[in-house]
Amino acid sequence: MAKKGTKVRIEDLQDVYQFCAGIDVHKAAVTVCAIRGKGPEVEAELVEYGTTTGELRQLAEWLREQGVTHVAMESTGVYWRPVWQILESAGLQLLLANAKKVRNVPGRKTDQSDAIWLATLLRKGLIEGSFIPPEGIRALRDLCRSRASLVRDRTRVIQRIEKVLEEGNVKLDVVASDLVGVSGLRMLERLAEGETDTTAMAELALGRLRSKIPQLTEALEGSFRKHQLFLLKELLEQYDYLCKKIERFEIQIEDSARPIEEQVQRLDAIPGVNRLTAIAVLSEIGIDMSRFPTPQQLCKWATICPGNRESAGKRKSGVTGRGNRWLRGTLTQCAWAATHDKNSYLAVQYRRLLHRGKQRALVAVAHSVLNIIWHLLRNQIDYQDLGVDYFERQNLEGQKRAYVKKLEKLGFTVKLEPAA
Repeated sequence: MAKKGTKVRIEDLQDVYQFCAGIDVHKAAVTVCAIRGKGPEVEAELVEYGTTTGELRQLAEWLREQGVTHVAMESTGVYWRPVWQILESAGLQLLLANAKKVRNVPGRKTDQSDAIWLATLLRKGLIEGSFIPPEGIRALRDLCRSRASLVRDRTRVIQRIEKVLEEGNVKLDVVASDLVGVSGLRMLERLAEGETDTTAMAELALGRLRSKIPQLTEALEGSFRKHQLFLLKELLEQYDYLCKKIERFEIQIEDSARPIEEQVQRLDAIPGVNRLTAIAVLSEIGIDMSRFPTPQQLCKWATICPGNRESAGKRKSGVTGRGNRWLRGTLTQCAWAATHDKNSYLAVQYRRLLHRGKQRALVAVAHSVLNIIWHLLRNQIDYQDLGVDYFERQNLEGQKRAYVKKLEKLGFTVKLEPAA
């Protein structure tokens, strides 16, 4: 049976901008289409400039001479960034378009047609600009992303060390929970120097690990070849180099994050979020939440919520999709850390959802963390945990009915009275 439709009004596409331009960006050159005027009096002009600093400054001057106020370009790799920086400093209003959302008509793919297409879409107001944070936040973002890459490199080096130890039949990582802790590194350095006295190496253990000296003595006995000792020594030097480099980045990140110290402290109070992860999140989303009117829009932009795919009345896979992998990774890391704080709402939420699968539960907790962050930044308030009994308080009536039903099935007559 056919359903009644809803009447809608389709308005003519009016010109939103009378003086605008579209830029097709490449590594060595940019193609620009500038549109001026409206209606039958509209004029368009195509020009091409190189991407050196001097030529981009000439482009900015030419756009100002043409009266252009708004400029659109695609997010092509990293090539758009220097163009953006120079045009932004020239006072132009810029929009960065998602390349998937502004594709040209198939079969008409040229640099000139792409520039004309971008300018036309911008003129009609059909381009949704990507979120580009202020310059200070962008600088912090570059530092945080570089540090994250270094941390991943360090993790890979640790895995290579474990591989070399396994090949030499050294089981240090079986006894010591932290292979590259203070005690572990002291033993590894002696191993790399060719030490064979396992008792002397086990005596290097510190703290609670000293209770495992007999196990360490057995685990440190291996059969290293000469090239394996060389590999272990080189990997330890690489690990030390990366640790020092990460430390320098963290000092620079802390220095660059001083202007947003208030927001960092607010986020630091959330379970699972420390200072560095708080700064990393702020470097991705900024501190001004007016760009995201609701927390749902922020979570959707971060692709940390289920997707929405429905066709012919049937709901299909709710895969989250691809988005900001840096933000997603940081939020997932925060969610995993929050699950270890047993006296928090987030840990209870994780345990409640664990039956759906570990990954889904983590994504749900990460979604909650980002939702909390939005409220803290938008309302400028401090974090207050909902408590471990939040769900019990929310579902008190449902629990009462469930318990009464269970007791009645067991043959009891139940009469509920509130406690004094």
